[in-house]
Parts: sequence; C-alpha cells; structure tokens
Amino acid sequence: MSTKLNKIEIEKFSRQIILKNIGALGQRKIQDSKVLIIGMGGLGCPAAEFLTRSGIGTLGIVDPDRVSLSNIHRQTLYSEKDINKSKVKISKKKLNEINPKTRINIFDYKLDKIKLNKIIKNYNYIIDGTDNFESKFLINDLSFKCKKFLVSGAISGFDGHIFSFDFKNKNNPSLRDFYQEEVVTDDILNCEYDGILGTVAGIVGTMQANEILKKILNIGQNLNGFVLILDLLNLSMRRVKLRKRT
Repeated sequence: MSTKLNKIEIEKFSRQIILKNIGALGQRKIQDSKVLIIGMGGLGCPAAEFLTRSGIGTLGIVDPDRVSLSNIHRQTLYSEKDINKSKVKISKKKLNEINPKTRINIFDYKLDKIKLNKIIKNYNYIIDGTDNFESKFLINDLSFKCKKFLVSGAISGFDGHIFSFDFKNKNNPSLRDFYQEEVVTDDILNCEYDGILGTVAGIVGTMQANEILKKILNIGQNLNGFVLILDLLNLSMRRVKLRKRT
C-alpha cells in the first residue's frame, strides 16, 4: 500500500475521497493499481484520461498507430496538430500533464502472443479498446491464462457492448462464450465499417474505466459474466448473462 496521502493529493482527489465508498484508503488503492490499456483509439483515450485523473499509479498504453485526421472526432486525447504522430507518445505527454505522478509505460508496436504475454503479467487490470477480433481474442485468452480482470469494449454506429471478466475464477465465461462462431469477421461492431458517433466512443470508454475503478475499490455491482448492450440512439441498455460453454 502506498504511503499516506500528502496535502496536494488530498486536495486534488478530494471530490472522490469524500465518497463514503472510497475515502483515503480507497484513494491509496487506486494509486497502487496497475492498468494496461490496449488500443488508444475511441475507447482507450477516455479510459486512459479518466483513470489518470482518478490517480492510477501505473498505466500501460499499447498502440502501434499514428494519429490520422479521421480519428480526431472521437479520440479525445488528439488534435489536428498531432496528425502523423505516435498515439502512445502523444497520449503519454498529455496524460502526464493531467497527473505527473501517474507512471505511463508506452508500447508503440503491434502486439503478438509472445510480446503481450510478457507485458500483461505486470498489470492487475486490462482494458481492451481494440477494434478487431484477432486482437480481442488474443487479449481475452492471455487475460484468462494470467488470471487478470478484463474489461472489453466494442462500438459501432450508436451501439456499444461492454464485457467484464474476472479470470481469477476459471469457471467464469469469456469473450469466446459470447462470440461462439469459429471465425468472427471484423464488420461486427466495428466503427470503420459502420461509422461511429464520437460521443458513443466516449461513453463506452468511460464506462470501461468506471468498471476498473469499481473493481479496484471492490464496490458496487460489476458486469462479471455479463455483457452490457447499449443503444444510445434510443437511450436503452440491457444486461445479458453469459454462460460458459462446456
């Protein structure tokens, strides 16, 4: 556990410290936590920003891409002056301006099984903000292997899906229990194919960060074993229980 909060930290995080479910002890838990975000796009940007603002101690961010003009309407850490620059390098700079005490580790290369297996072991919590099923299944499988807590998100149009999996319990379902086809094409829940309203990405990414914070603090009800399906055009949502395939 981190040392006692200093006066600056107490003032900076005062509005969440006063919550009866958090307090100084909860704030110290947040500051001791290590979160890995894979994909610094429409989901990863708001997730990283709000986790940094909350006081997360260590944040790993993974993305091999550079900023493009079409990213900016939904990827909240970037502006037009960042076009053609590394997403993770720009993100680290801006996140450190928000909270210099958050340690930001950047990985600006595409992950394969071997690389991700080495990285994921060093983090307590994983956020999947990727936009293709090859990456999503790889993250799912290695999070299961390493017994991590994973929050996965997917967005398209006005819709979003959020999954939480606590793989410390090997009997919990996984992403493969929701997408049960042998081959899942990337035109399902993919904003590149169907378009996306920027606010949808912001809402889903922020909710992913919220699920991580609740897990760190061990408060509230999480989505473990469920998928939350959001229809933000008609402002409706429902939780669907996942069942593990035998």
